[in-house]
Amino acid sequence: MRWVGVDEAGRGSFLGPLVVGAFAIDSDGVDGLRAAGVRDSKILTPAARTACYDRLRTLGTMRSISLDPATIDGAVARHRLNDLEATAFGRILGGLHPDEARVDACDADPARFGARVRRAGGLTVPVRAAHHADRDDPVVGAASIVAKVRRDRAIAALAARLGRPVGSGYPSDPETVAFVREWLAVHRQPPRWLRRSWATMGRVMPPPRARTLDRFDP
Repeated sequence: MRWVGVDEAGRGSFLGPLVVGAFAIDSDGVDGLRAAGVRDSKILTPAARTACYDRLRTLGTMRSISLDPATIDGAVARHRLNDLEATAFGRILGGLHPDEARVDACDADPARFGARVRRAGGLTVPVRAAHHADRDDPVVGAASIVAKVRRDRAIAALAARLGRPVGSGYPSDPETVAFVREWLAVHRQPPRWLRRSWATMGRVMPPPRARTLDRFDP
């Protein structure tokens, strides 16, 4: 049987994409994932994640979908971020043709999230959704590594394009917040790589420049 795990990285990030990662493997190979070092990506160091990612390339099939900040902001404005994620999960699963799907649930109700994913992907196979699936299920753990490594690479590419470090991209990271505050102080307008809908914007967006009376037209 072909099992496919799906997880995301970057949902709570302030800048850069949300990356949905998937990992497909034959069920008789699942026991080898733990031996390959698969764990929840959040508890692995960057070096360990990269090493495990390289080993996973020889064990199964990797896929990912990247959702840009504008797409995320649009979903947040409609209170549909969970739906956006479920749609992306379903889309990536539909392209991998699983016999069984296993996903990390972002919804408070895992069964509801699994049903959304199943509908979004037009799937007829079981979709097993659970909280902490990236920790408890090695197939989803492998997907979390795919998502995290590819998102880290996207952040590194953004930093290279901007010509300076941007931190992890999360609003809890002082380096990220300092970078965004400095960038906005110069450019004044939020760029395409920044999520405008996040509450952190209220802390880092500079106040509008005051207009003096001599700048008003008579």
